[in-house]
Amino acid sequence: MRETVSGRAGGWRGTDAGITIKDVARRAGVSITAVSHALNGKGTLSAATRAHIRAVADEMGYEADALARGLRRSTMGAVGLVLRSLDALGDYTPAGVDAFERFVGVAASQSLARGLSLMLVPDLTRPPVPPLAFSLDGYIVTDPHRDDPVVALLEKRGIPYVTYGRPPGRPDFRHWAAEDDAASARLVLAHLEAAGARDIALVPGTDANAWNLDYRQAYLDRCAERGAAPRIYELPERTGVEGGAALAGRIVAEGVPDAVLCLTGRHAAGVQQGLTARGIGVPGRTLVATASDSEHARTSRPAISAVELNPVDSVGALLDILQALIAGEEPDSPRLTRARFRARASTRR
Repeated sequence: MRETVSGRAGGWRGTDAGITIKDVARRAGVSITAVSHALNGKGTLSAATRAHIRAVADEMGYEADALARGLRRSTMGAVGLVLRSLDALGDYTPAGVDAFERFVGVAASQSLARGLSLMLVPDLTRPPVPPLAFSLDGYIVTDPHRDDPVVALLEKRGIPYVTYGRPPGRPDFRHWAAEDDAASARLVLAHLEAAGARDIALVPGTDANAWNLDYRQAYLDRCAERGAAPRIYELPERTGVEGGAALAGRIVAEGVPDAVLCLTGRHAAGVQQGLTARGIGVPGRTLVATASDSEHARTSRPAISAVELNPVDSVGALLDILQALIAGEEPDSPRLTRARFRARASTRR
């Protein structure tokens, strides 16, 4: 359990035993009153001084005791949702990407059905952090990265959390649920092979999350089984359609493959545009597919075959696990759900 020590001024406490408001004041080089005013939104401190004090308090693990004193003794009936892929992208409304909107919508409706409120929270390690953020009952963290700082912060503060997708490098962590990405990858690759593809290129993103890593491993396993040379073209998620279109030139220069599997729909749309612009027919010469259905995939011409995620079952599993943790019970986890592959014109010859 998390131990706390209450400060004497301003209703603040440290989450590390032994820390007081005096310690925060000493480290920040200000008075105790200044700390109290900065953390409680009072006084006439300059914006720079207030930000400095808050940064020091965050670093030392301080949180608002006004909520903590009462609400930490019981549940709030509210959970947080952190979308790590969008945090990394630096854009919470990427054009043509509706998978996150579907996930959030399902999470909100299923939370309400369970008597819970859902709060969307940006990167918890980047100030300013919403005042209620550390008083929520628990968190769903989507697509955590390897050594994810948000996960580390939640663990430090003793806040229950579950992850959508396993945290890479954490084989001991079992409180997660997601679609079976390895099975989805094998399904798509089998579909491309059935359409005659032997030389298949993979375009994963650069985020170090389980989705990228599991697809990459399934692809490498397939190459090893068939004695094929892997062709992997990493592309940062933020490059979008333009990045995919530019990558198409490199792919063609290194030899036109039978198929290209892009993890993101935006990359797939861009690669298809780039191939077509270079006279490479899709699907006549090369097949194109994506591991994430999106508006880009559905509206491309030809429409791009895609893996359709399963937010209904995945969110349900995540909430089951999280509610068990909040209740102090050991959940049945991890939980794998099944995605669906939508075969469209881009892979039909």
